[in-house]
Amino acid sequence: MDRTTIDLWVGIFVALGVAALLGLAMKVGNLTSSKIGPTYSVSAAFENVGSLKPNAPVKSAGVVVGRVDSIVFDAKKYEALVTIKIDKRYAFPKDTFANIYTAGLLGEQYVGLEAGGEDDALKNGDKISQTQDAIVLEKMISQFLFSKASESKSDNKDADTASKSADTKPTGAKSTELGDAPF
Repeated sequence: MDRTTIDLWVGIFVALGVAALLGLAMKVGNLTSSKIGPTYSVSAAFENVGSLKPNAPVKSAGVVVGRVDSIVFDAKKYEALVTIKIDKRYAFPKDTFANIYTAGLLGEQYVGLEAGGEDDALKNGDKISQTQDAIVLEKMISQFLFSKASESKSDNKDADTASKSADTKPTGAKSTELGDAPF
C-alpha cells in the first residue's frame, strides 16, 4: 500500500473513534434518551439536591417516567425547587414521595417516585410535599468519623476509670498479678 492509502485508513479509524467517544459521552449524559410523550409538570422542594441536573431521569419502579425540567433556588425558604415533567401516561397519587438517588459508578443522580395510596392523582402544577434529599457522601463520612471519635473518647474515659479502680485494691484482697502468683 502506498502512503496515501494508509493515511486515509488512519483518518477513518480516528474519525470512528471520535464518533464512538461522542456517542458514549451523550449516553452517559442522558442526552440521547428522551422518549417522553406529552407531559404534566409537578414540583418538589429539597434542602439538598446533590449533583442532580436538568434532564436527569425521573424513575418509578426502575422505569423512566419523566425528566427533571429545571432546578432553581428559593431564596426565601433556602431550598432547591425542582420542576419535574412526568409523562401523561403515568398518574401518581397526591401523596407520592420524591427521593433523590444515586445510580451507577459515575454517580449519576435521578429522582425516584414512590407512589402513595391516595385516590386523587397529581395534576399539572401540583407540588410533591414529601421529599428526601440527596445523600451527600462527604457528609456521611464526616458523621461516621465524628461518631467514631466520640466513641473512642468515651472508651478512653471508661478505661481510665477502670484502671483507677483496679489500682486501688481493698486491703486484704488477694492479688492476681503475675509477680504475686504462687508457682
